[in-house]
Amino acid sequence: NIATSIVYLSPTGTFYRIVKNRSTEEFDSLPYICMLLNSLLWTYYGMIKPNGLLLVTVNGFGSIVLAIFIFLYLIFAPPKMKAKTAVMAAILDVGVMVTAIFITRLGMDRKAQINFIGFLSTFFTIISYGSPLAAMRTVVTTKSVEFMPFFLTFFLCINGIIWTVWAVLVRDYFVGVPNGTGVVLGALQLVIYGMYRNAKPLKGANDTLEEGCIHEQLIPSS
Repeated sequence: NIATSIVYLSPTGTFYRIVKNRSTEEFDSLPYICMLLNSLLWTYYGMIKPNGLLLVTVNGFGSIVLAIFIFLYLIFAPPKMKAKTAVMAAILDVGVMVTAIFITRLGMDRKAQINFIGFLSTFFTIISYGSPLAAMRTVVTTKSVEFMPFFLTFFLCINGIIWTVWAVLVRDYFVGVPNGTGVVLGALQLVIYGMYRNAKPLKGANDTLEEGCIHEQLIPSS
């Protein structure tokens, strides 16, 4: 829970910057919209799963934190990004979640509910772990880690290791599979970051970034 709380709080510095500058700059909200859906699903999974208190508490906390971050993004985003963020949040965080609850409550027994939400949570967890992969192509082509979400990647990797061990101990494959995948993806991203951390950016790299080929995943580089 401590490791996961750090993951949820890791964007705090970036949102402080957004509020201070009153601008979302080149930051993208989509990874955190997905993370909010992920945390909501795991909260629900913990509620229907026996002995799921740890999952409920930390993911319930994360849902509140991420909702606040997205609200701040909506305040300071330009009109186009504000509309895009609002629509995506409505579809994923509200629409998908309400649909999932409705389906599970409509004629499913407890075991079927756990399996259905477990598979859905696993899918979105893998997406959350892989979201910083979008920055890897730009890091390689520009030789710049300016928009590489290092802190998010690092804490996701640590978090994945801990939850994978926990899942093995309690034999919860829905928790173990996505977090084990997250360890592999996180390690790969950290290797890429280490390779290009001190590299000299290629000529024109700033233009590539400014043209919107990649957006920072709401986490500043170290």
